[in-house]
Amino acid sequence: MDNLENIFNSLDERRRELAVLLGVDLLKIEADSLRLKMEASDFWQDQVQAVKISRRAETLQKDYQQWLLLAASLKEARELASLAEAENDQLLLADLSLKAVSLAKDLSRLETASLYTGPYDDQDALLSINAGTGGVDAQDWAQMLERMYLRFAESQGFKAEIIDRLSGNEAGIKSVMMRLSGLRAYGNLKSENGTHRLLRNSPFNADGLRQTSFASVEVIPDIPAAAIVIKDEDIRLDVFRSSGPGGQSVNTTDSAVRLVHLPTGITVSCQSERSQHQNKENAFSVLRAKLVQRELQKKEEEERRLKGGVVKAEWGQQVRSYWFYGNRLVKDHRSNFEETNVEAVMDGRLEDFIAAYLHWRRDNS
Repeated sequence: MDNLENIFNSLDERRRELAVLLGVDLLKIEADSLRLKMEASDFWQDQVQAVKISRRAETLQKDYQQWLLLAASLKEARELASLAEAENDQLLLADLSLKAVSLAKDLSRLETASLYTGPYDDQDALLSINAGTGGVDAQDWAQMLERMYLRFAESQGFKAEIIDRLSGNEAGIKSVMMRLSGLRAYGNLKSENGTHRLLRNSPFNADGLRQTSFASVEVIPDIPAAAIVIKDEDIRLDVFRSSGPGGQSVNTTDSAVRLVHLPTGITVSCQSERSQHQNKENAFSVLRAKLVQRELQKKEEEERRLKGGVVKAEWGQQVRSYWFYGNRLVKDHRSNFEETNVEAVMDGRLEDFIAAYLHWRRDNS
């Protein structure tokens, strides 16, 4: 067994290095500055900005406290290791070996948490899934992804709300859009943008032939209404009757809403609610997010161009493959992270993929 005191010393040295590299002390400075703003008498006059500041302050304070807790845990473990090794307490040494593994994971998790540096990482997320080529198999695959993200949201304590959903004629779904609300929802789920490929023996083929199916996933930040102004003359509003599976009418009123943003051609439709007013609100929420996402993509492409790199939008690229036969595997094609426990991934265990993506993005920015 390696000298545990040295192991804990190495972990603490790595913690200090990361704290300097990541500017952990700045977390407290920014959090204190935001709290001073929150104490101002007119703080809640701009509720959108107030909520944003409050959320940011809470996140920063939580992150800083976790670094302090890790430092205290490492100090305690190092002292216990010195005592256990001096007295040759094998039971305590065994417990501390497990503690070392746990603290190493905590350190890695805190390093990952520092990578949420995007301007909208703290925002809620709008996630849409669209079945691609592959017929019924693709629609079934889209529904499997829907379940995966809902299970992930549940594991993270996110609130999930279906905004729009179109069922397939035989099985699965043609498309779905959901709002996921919670701590760094967008920061976590932005890694899912792109095309997801499934390779399996088709359950919809009598011969069980291997089938490749595709579904596209788009994740955009949910933008508050006051954050972006959409002119009335830039919008065309259409209303129509909502439909369910197979095109059957689900109500007798024209409650579904379609918005067309004339300057950009962006089209958004919502029909999950029975209220036309609610569908309209949801549609505008999605439109705001798409407009912001469009500007973000333009900015990123311009930055790549100025750096001399190849301008290539992430949207539409194949980002992950899921093999359901042979050596079962899920592989992310950007970070090259792989997971052989396919069932766990489909059950919403995406944390390792998210961490790998954030590190890949940092290293390639």
